[in-house]
Amino acid sequence: METLAIALLAFFAAGWFVLAGADIGTGMLTPWLGRGDRERRLVLASFAPFFLGNEVWLVATAGVLVGCFPALEGELLSGQAPVLVALLTGWIVRDMGLWSRGRGPGPRWRAGCDTAVTCGSWTVALSWGWLLAALLTGRPQAPATGVTAVLTALAVAALFAAHGLGFATLRLTGLPYERARKLVGRAGRPWQSFALTGVLLGALPLGAGTTLPLAEKTASPATLALLVPALLVVTPLLVTVQAWTWHAFRHRVTRPSYL
Repeated sequence: METLAIALLAFFAAGWFVLAGADIGTGMLTPWLGRGDRERRLVLASFAPFFLGNEVWLVATAGVLVGCFPALEGELLSGQAPVLVALLTGWIVRDMGLWSRGRGPGPRWRAGCDTAVTCGSWTVALSWGWLLAALLTGRPQAPATGVTAVLTALAVAALFAAHGLGFATLRLTGLPYERARKLVGRAGRPWQSFALTGVLLGALPLGAGTTLPLAEKTASPATLALLVPALLVVTPLLVTVQAWTWHAFRHRVTRPSYL
């Protein structure tokens, strides 16, 4: 059961980085991809159908961590409190901007919401880099500091942005697409960049997990015997719904919609 619990944690964490990395990365580049109100709305519409479903993977990751690795969850929560507060703040600000954009009056309101989406996305990406800097160096008991923390945070944020660019080339049309394609490069097919950055993003939590004492921090056998089978039943349903969502909205966005 311990091995299955670790595998589930790795699966959900890697899945979130690959899937949610697309909407976070695109949100980070919204001001550059969309120069006007209509173009920015087009950029947001490119990932609007996915971001809520993608967030389920992060909730599932947190659930597995709390339920199957409660001791480790306590250590991370106390040791990385500033990082987690920054991450949650960015997450809330970004989602607030997405949900509120079409509910207020005038262009200034929409511009403020677009700023919230961009700043929140950058905060989430940099916070993950900050957290991974501590995990990858094997020191989860305290936030990473110094040059290592800064460089890791910037590198992870850059990888999120590159993943968002690859996603944008698959979803956008018009001038926003041309701007994304210009940065990605015209050599090769658009999905190749997205696939490459997806592999790299998915490898980040797996690499961080190898530095954590997961096998030593599992819950009691009775708890695992209750939780792991339930998770194994729910996981195929989650994957099926996610696959259907990506298939249903696989076509390029041609007009501002969804939000």
